[in-house]
Amino acid sequence: MESSSGQAGESDPAAAAPSPTEEAAAKRVAATVLVLMGVSGSGKTTIAQELQRLLDWQFKEGDDLHPPANVEKMRAGHPLNDEDRKPWLAAVAQWIDARLAADEAGIITCSNLKRAYRRITVNGRTGVTLVYLKGDEALIAARIARRKHRYMPPSLLHSQFETLEEPGADEHALVVPLEPTVAATVLDLLHKLAATQAAAGRAPPG
Repeated sequence: MESSSGQAGESDPAAAAPSPTEEAAAKRVAATVLVLMGVSGSGKTTIAQELQRLLDWQFKEGDDLHPPANVEKMRAGHPLNDEDRKPWLAAVAQWIDARLAADEAGIITCSNLKRAYRRITVNGRTGVTLVYLKGDEALIAARIARRKHRYMPPSLLHSQFETLEEPGADEHALVVPLEPTVAATVLDLLHKLAATQAAAGRAPPG
């Protein structure tokens, strides 16, 4: 799980009350299941926690769904291969499907670095929104250097960028560039989500 210091210059998001701007942006969003993707260090967990605070949707840290063997492999500094990821991606998909079956909004983090992984977790599911948190390797490396991850050492970052296949236009992902602060990134995400939903004729509750 990424620590709350995934992006620099921010205090614990849960410690501050939402600003009027944040509240207004959150009210414009309709229920969906958000899948936050990106390399380790892109701030997935920090941003998901802030979204949970603003939207009051269920949140699941996707890293917690890794089987123990994967955790030990990463902790030892070895990147996962596709075979390693299969049970993890299946568990992420199961969590998403449970939200959809219950007609519940939700937020889950999952690196989803390859298109093939996203076919398992996202593709073909109505009511799911893929969000790509985008930042370059130098920026994210600097952020990783300032935080502590339970089992993802900084040495694995380059392998993640080598694996990364950015979402294509046909995947309809929201691309959210990493801003200097969590608050700015979250606001950008909410504005883009609301605009996309409005264009599709989906209205927020109330």
